[in-house]
Amino acid sequence: MSHVLTDADRELIDAAAATIDASTDAATAEAPGVHTMGAAVRDGSGRIHVGVNLWHFTGGPCAELVALGTARANGARRIESIVAVGNHGRGVVGPCGRDRQILFDYHPGIRVLLPAADGVRAVPIEELLPLAAVWTVDGGTQAYDPGRFTS
Repeated sequence: MSHVLTDADRELIDAAAATIDASTDAATAEAPGVHTMGAAVRDGSGRIHVGVNLWHFTGGPCAELVALGTARANGARRIESIVAVGNHGRGVVGPCGRDRQILFDYHPGIRVLLPAADGVRAVPIEELLPLAAVWTVDGGTQAYDPGRFTS
């Protein structure tokens, strides 16, 4: 899979940035706020769905999870790509470990946009969790499936 960004990827980044720019409540580093990340997902029909995080010391939802929930609530069943962007121009931020596992389990093959040494790139979720075992609602943790990691 190519790691090169497409025009659709750049549109997704712009949607996430616009969402957090319009929604952040963090005015300064001293007053960090609870809405500091925006995310956007593209569904199988090309629609973009957005969300913002809700930081809380108990582990509030990340922007990526809010965007996934928004997509589902709007009828999306297949998600093709996802990106998160920090407020105040911080740019693209990679998903946390919890988000990576959720993306891996519920959205096999999803393209994740994240920062890299050579700029923002797109990678399949399987590259972010090599050798991972799938978890399912019905069966819990499943046996390792090497088919998930072949190119």
